[in-house]
Amino acid sequence: RIIDIATLTGACVVALGHVNGGMMGTDQKTMDRIRANCRITGEGLWQLPLDDEYRKALKSEIADIKNVGDRWAGAITAAKFLQEFVEDTPWVHLDIAGMDVDNEGRPFAGKGATGFGIRTLVSLLE
Repeated sequence: RIIDIATLTGACVVALGHVNGGMMGTDQKTMDRIRANCRITGEGLWQLPLDDEYRKALKSEIADIKNVGDRWAGAITAAKFLQEFVEDTPWVHLDIAGMDVDNEGRPFAGKGATGFGIRTLVSLLE
């Protein structure tokens, strides 16, 4: 099982703002457990779709795959790119762009770097 966490795309900020991070993957059971732990930690994650249809945006005429899709669904196509490298391993991707730094403070973190996602992952592993 792989769980990755990254400030991967500005597109996730466009989609979800500074309220939730994005979650995508192939391991629905783990994603459900992560969401349950979000309720405990107060960190918001929203599951985005990862349908195979999004893979079309990564087709290339000169390479096996390109790492940038078209203009639409940027957070999802970035996750589809990552999915190419996990093969059959159960996998969850957390895109925390927009949640990593906060200028106002949150219930779980003061101003500045938030450590977003760490509380939820620790809660998941306990």
